[in-house]
Amino acid sequence: MTQRLVDPEVPRDLHAFIAGLPKAELHVHHVGSASPRIVAELAARHPDSKVPTDPEALADYFTFTDFAHFIDVYLSVVDLIRTPEDVRLLTYEVARDMARQQVRYAELTITPYSSTRRGIDEGAFMDAIEDARRSAEADFGTVLRWCFDIPGEAGLDSAEETARLATDDRVRPEGLVSFGLGGPEIGVGRSQFKPYFDRAIAAGLHSVPHAGETTGPQTVWDALRDLRAERIGHGTSAARDPELLAYLAERRIPLEVCPTSNIATRAVPSLDEHPLKEFARAGVLVTVNSDDPPMFGTDLNNEYAVAARLLGLDERGVAALARNAVHASFLDEAGKARILAEIDAYTDRRTAA
Repeated sequence: MTQRLVDPEVPRDLHAFIAGLPKAELHVHHVGSASPRIVAELAARHPDSKVPTDPEALADYFTFTDFAHFIDVYLSVVDLIRTPEDVRLLTYEVARDMARQQVRYAELTITPYSSTRRGIDEGAFMDAIEDARRSAEADFGTVLRWCFDIPGEAGLDSAEETARLATDDRVRPEGLVSFGLGGPEIGVGRSQFKPYFDRAIAAGLHSVPHAGETTGPQTVWDALRDLRAERIGHGTSAARDPELLAYLAERRIPLEVCPTSNIATRAVPSLDEHPLKEFARAGVLVTVNSDDPPMFGTDLNNEYAVAARLLGLDERGVAALARNAVHASFLDEAGKARILAEIDAYTDRRTAA
C-alpha cells in the first residue's frame, strides 16, 4: 500500500494550516494506531508471529483485499500485544504520534478482551494503559480517554468480559468514558449486545458502537434503538436512508467519519463516492477521524485534508470540523472550552496572516 500522507489536490497552505490546527479525535483504535516502527519492534519481540519485522514490508502486509482480510491482518497485529510492557509501549507511542499532529484530546478505542484472553493479567493491563495515559499527558500534553469495545466477531463471551471489565470498580480504569462494539458487522447483529450496553450505560458510560460501515442503514437504526448510541462509528450506509439522515441531524447524533479507512477496507469504492458530502448536506454533525491510521497509510492530518477536498472547505471550514469533534467528545466542559479557545485563536491568527 502506498503511503500517501499529503493529498496532492489540497493546497499546500491548507495542509500547513491543518498540520498546526489543535484537534480532538474520537474514532481511533489502540492496536490499529501502532506505527510501522512500533509494529516492527513488537514483531521482533515475538518472532513466532507472521507479521513482518521490516517496517518497509509492512506496507505490503497492510494492503487489504476486503474487510474480512483487514480483520485477519488486524488480529495478527493484536497478537503481538502479549505483555503489560507491550501494552504500555504501544499506548505511550500512540500518544506521541498524536501529539505530533496537534491532537489535544483523543478517545482511544481499546479492546481489553483481546489482551486478557491472551493471558495478560487484567489488573496489569489496566495499570499499563493508565500509566501510559498519565505519562503521555505530562510529557506531550495530549489527554487520552478510553472506549472499551466488544470485538463482535468473538461473540457474547467477549461481550460479557468487556462489560465486566468496564463496570467493575475494582478493575475499571479512571480514564474510561465509553463503551463500544467493533469488528465485522455482517452476521453480527447489533441488537444481541443490548444487555451489555444497558449495563455499561447504567454504570455511567457513553454508548458509541460501530454501525453501518459494511452493512445497511438498518444496522444504524439497531444501534440507535437497541444500544442507545450517542455517536455512531462510521455510519457510512446512513446516506442511503433519508429518514435516518433526518433523525441523526435533528437529534445531533454525531457520525465518526473515517474516509480513507472506508476506501482501504472496500466499504466505499472510492473517495469520490464517499457519503461525507451527503452527510454534510443533510445537516448531520460529522467528525473526522483516522480509525487505524498506519494500517491505512494515513493520519489525522491527512483525513482533514481529504474532508476539506470532498467538502470544498477553506481554513475556517476545516476549523469548524475540528470544533465538531470537540463538541461531540466526552471531555468535561472546561476541557472543551480550553480546546475550542485554542482552535479559535489559532484560526484567527492564521487567517489574519
